Amino acid sequence: MNTTASTNPLAIITGASNGIGYQLALQLAQHGHDLVATGRSDRIFQAAEDFRKYGVEVTPVQADLSRFEEVERFWKESAALGRPIAVAVINAGIGIGGAPFWGTDLEEELKLIDVNVTSVVHLAKRVVTHMQANRSGRILFTSSISATQPTPYETVYGPSRAFVFSFAESLREELKSEGVSVTALLPGATDSDFHARAGMGNTDIGRMKKNDRVMVAKQGYEAMMKGKDQVVGGDWATKRAGFLNRFLTETYKAARQGRAARP
Repeated sequence: MNTTASTNPLAIITGASNGIGYQLALQLAQHGHDLVATGRSDRIFQAAEDFRKYGVEVTPVQADLSRFEEVERFWKESAALGRPIAVAVINAGIGIGGAPFWGTDLEEELKLIDVNVTSVVHLAKRVVTHMQANRSGRILFTSSISATQPTPYETVYGPSRAFVFSFAESLREELKSEGVSVTALLPGATDSDFHARAGMGNTDIGRMKKNDRVMVAKQGYEAMMKGKDQVVGGDWATKRAGFLNRFLTETYKAARQGRAARP
């Protein structure tokens, strides 16, 4: 059990070593949250040093969330602090794209599902049970604007993000009377290494101008703290695209996305 005298609210966050997750963790630290932060690589330890510059306590955990036991270990290290968790940012995710479905690797796609779907449900079960018992807390799920449209050439990634979006909205309704808010962040294309790592560097999406990750994280943090149900992360054009997707047909959106994502 933690014996420090910190009175800061405690936040846990996944995928905190780079990209939007790193910026979300910075937002939390800048606003006085102690952190339990996880990432797949040892970069999480350097990231923790960056977060500590804001005078907060940080527990870094290197974990592969595609594995059940690693998700459970991250949760147990968070719970072992013996403190109520005020905020949970369930952000970690991986992408696969740049090829048609028959040209991608099945093992990698099943790993994507493990990270983007299975670990989200697993960690959310622990978090929601904890917060509902305390009748207090805020949860932010990172989904994607991809959740609002078909995603050819990212044929498994998009549906995984659609699951997170629907899951977040469903949990929000269940938790309305329990003192726990749930918010979904739906970023558009953002200036991280996501598309390069997903194998999409040679696509129109990979080459297009990206939204600033700091702006996207700030929008997500502010929406969570206001208790909003969702926010499209990005500039005006990105938000407009997310709005219009509500009215466009799936076949139209699929064809448009196919042109942009085809290698």
